[in-house]
Amino acid sequence: MIRSRAVLPPDEVPTATDPATANEVKPARILLPSPIGNLGIELRGSALTRIALSPAPRERRQYVPLAKMEESELLDEVIGRLSEYLAGVRTQLELEYDLGPSGVDAFARRVLRETTRIPFGRTRTYKEVATAVGRPTAYRQVVAILLANPLPIVLPCHRVIPGKAGIGGYVGGEAKKRWLLRLERNYQPPAA
Repeated sequence: MIRSRAVLPPDEVPTATDPATANEVKPARILLPSPIGNLGIELRGSALTRIALSPAPRERRQYVPLAKMEESELLDEVIGRLSEYLAGVRTQLELEYDLGPSGVDAFARRVLRETTRIPFGRTRTYKEVATAVGRPTAYRQVVAILLANPLPIVLPCHRVIPGKAGIGGYVGGEAKKRWLLRLERNYQPPAA
């Protein structure tokens, strides 16, 4: 497991100057190296609120490199689970997340939640996901929602493909989607 450091830098601790925002916590943003490029991890409290796949240089400045973080059990757990998944030794992330800060609507939440029901190593089509959430003709809307997924990997939109040919779009690009699908397809359970 990767060792990590503090979740909230001192300048991100909530202040009580404004009663309306007294309980609001600024996100901790960590830059995690991974086999598919840097991951920009955003946490608010104990919940993941965003994962940016290979953030652009300008966006990357908003994240603190993992090596500069102080130790934290929470961060160790989150980074450890993501690292184990990307190393091909974990099939279930089981991480707490919060879609509130991303502003996704109720239909998008249903679509994203449906992706978590797709078993590891399996795929479904955009149309099958649309049907599962009660709107069988909304498969184009499903595509748009998945291309804006604020928590890729955790909400496994890479498991959703078109019905005919190809693998479809992905918030992190086609190469990352292929890599994740291959990782899951090639999973070998640990020997007992």
